[in-house]
Amino acid sequence: MSEKASKPLNAGAVKASAEGGIFKLTEMETMKAGESYSSAVGPIVEGERTQVGLIKKAKGTGAHLHSHPNEQWNYIVQGKLRVTIGDHTEIAGPGSLLYFPSNVQHATVALPEEDVFFFVVKDLTHGIHGIRAEGQPEGAYYEPGYEPGKND
Repeated sequence: MSEKASKPLNAGAVKASAEGGIFKLTEMETMKAGESYSSAVGPIVEGERTQVGLIKKAKGTGAHLHSHPNEQWNYIVQGKLRVTIGDHTEIAGPGSLLYFPSNVQHATVALPEEDVFFFVVKDLTHGIHGIRAEGQPEGAYYEPGYEPGKND
């Protein structure tokens, strides 16, 4: 039932069939979700008007400030994130639901204790990838000591 119906908006995503489907997210191929500013990877499934995914951020990594024209919801399944939305920052863990309004700058970073997994939902007015905030470095955010090659 998970047969592709048409070409997905996001390269690497799976397009759901018009008849519906069952998707085993933990067994699906992953894609980068914001590689110009984030370490996020995971499978993405697109419906008619929404896109969803099970996203992983490795411990000590995350996203620089960014935004997107579509609103976003993240439900944290495992681990803890340092979450910044606008000028507000706090730690959120399993069971937390995060809401990022459209065009509001935000960032999330997995704390060093463990990898973070969250379920993401975004409308399809824009792809899964956001837009780096002006002046933010290219590529994912890394806590000191968690840069590529340091914790392999």
